[in-house]
Amino acid sequence: MMDHAATLARARQACETRECWSPYPEMPKLYPAFEQADRAGKAAFTAQLGQRFALDLPGVTGWIGEELSPYTQAPLGITYPQADPDALFTAAKAAVPAWAAAPIDTRLMLLMEALDRLYRDHLFTIVQAVMHTAGQSYNMAYAGSGVNALDRGIEALVYAEQAMRAVTPKAQWARRFGRSDIALEKTYRIVPRGVAVCFTCASFATWNAWPSMLASLATGNAVIVKPHPASVVPMALTVRVLRDLLTEQGFDPNLVTLCLDTVAEPLGKALIKHKDCAIVDFTGSAQFGAWVEANAHPALAFTETSGCNTVVITGAEDLDAAIRALATTMCMFSAQMCTSPQNIYLPPEIDTPEGPVPRAEVAAKLAEAIRALTEDPRRASMILAAVQSPQSLALIDQIRTAAQSRGEVLLDSRPYDHPEFPQARTATPLLVRLGKDARDLYAEERFGPIGFVIDCDSAEDALHQATTDARAHGGITGFLYARDEGFIARAEDAYAQAGAQLTINLTGAMPLNFAAAYSDYHVTGLNGAGNATLTTLGFVAPRFAVAQSRRPIAETREAAE
Repeated sequence: MMDHAATLARARQACETRECWSPYPEMPKLYPAFEQADRAGKAAFTAQLGQRFALDLPGVTGWIGEELSPYTQAPLGITYPQADPDALFTAAKAAVPAWAAAPIDTRLMLLMEALDRLYRDHLFTIVQAVMHTAGQSYNMAYAGSGVNALDRGIEALVYAEQAMRAVTPKAQWARRFGRSDIALEKTYRIVPRGVAVCFTCASFATWNAWPSMLASLATGNAVIVKPHPASVVPMALTVRVLRDLLTEQGFDPNLVTLCLDTVAEPLGKALIKHKDCAIVDFTGSAQFGAWVEANAHPALAFTETSGCNTVVITGAEDLDAAIRALATTMCMFSAQMCTSPQNIYLPPEIDTPEGPVPRAEVAAKLAEAIRALTEDPRRASMILAAVQSPQSLALIDQIRTAAQSRGEVLLDSRPYDHPEFPQARTATPLLVRLGKDARDLYAEERFGPIGFVIDCDSAEDALHQATTDARAHGGITGFLYARDEGFIARAEDAYAQAGAQLTINLTGAMPLNFAAAYSDYHVTGLNGAGNATLTTLGFVAPRFAVAQSRRPIAETREAAE
């Protein structure tokens, strides 16, 4: 096992300074021996199709699998061992004591090694797995579900170490009571909560799962991974890498297991209510996330669900640049990211150096910018990629029909012809314009390539509507374009109170919703979009408790004897 202390130390520095840093190359072609690694990853993924996934788990009762590729719309044909949940919890509990007794450095270095092996040996297999389960483009699968997710895993280890190092193992304490001097020797022990269940989502499995898993494992817990039935293979690979490494290093591999279910027969609620479930990490729908938060007790619940991410445009130094940046981000991965902008709140006029621009013109500019980005199939394939679920297409039809009678369709959605995968499930964005009276349509997350332009009475009304919706219905992030510094300051306050992160006047090549590991906090926990933040001490520290013992110090004991 390699020594990763220097990398972890550099990650500590990045978390402290919040600067830009990563140990990984940001683009696939910068990866060492890229062409060879890419070919090997594709070959490994192709060889797995139609086969049983080799994974030795306790309590296996059968084999299941129902993944379909959004690119080919054909079954992957991979089946996985389905294990009895009681057997998984029993095995996981039995594995915890020896793992919890291991030194902190041992756990941290083993988990750093696991991330390194995922990077060195499996990254390009995971890229293919993410493409053909989530529908991400090649570059996004590499960057977002690959190296950036690995960064988030290291980030979780930094905070896990910080939380655990804050607990001194021993102390001497003395005080005078009346005529007596009492001196005590105190011992403090980190005690893990027990067994964590990590739920992963269909569209971005690794990005939330890797930091959640590592936060639990680093603090001495076991993890049962519960993948979405539509996106199993990235997590099955992760579990296998961890189990192999744990076995190699003399630990019980049942510290990390996989629990599969099907869409027709879900196991989520049973896992959460299991008597031995101590921690729940959930990423997914707001509806089930609310159930998790309400019903997980006595288990601790860490959730990231969904929200209607908002955009307020009251002014811009370069309106065309702002529109291009917004259009590109609204198209990115067909708006299937939890940080994708959805609702654009516009006052009657937008302030620019050339003079006020009517709202209708700004809305038309946005529609045209989206159309221009998506008219060429090759360009569309790199930006939009594929639609993960058929339910998103049905939702587009539903919103289109409603908008035709209650608003205006500014840009209709259509499939585009993917140049590499003719059968790919695709859709360009639907952009509709509505009044504030149509909040039942826009004031919740509409997952997929759907955007709303909302007419507001004024700039202050636009800010009020956006932040009220974020606070009431959940919002992870917000975006603002404005020229007035006083208004910008009020917006920062309003979004902070609404619990949404805010990006101000950003244009250029970086996607508006790019979240940088070691620097950007993801989710505040202050509104319905989730109760946990990637990554802070609050995300890690509750996963263990501190137990203490105390006794008279040795000299006092000897005198008493």
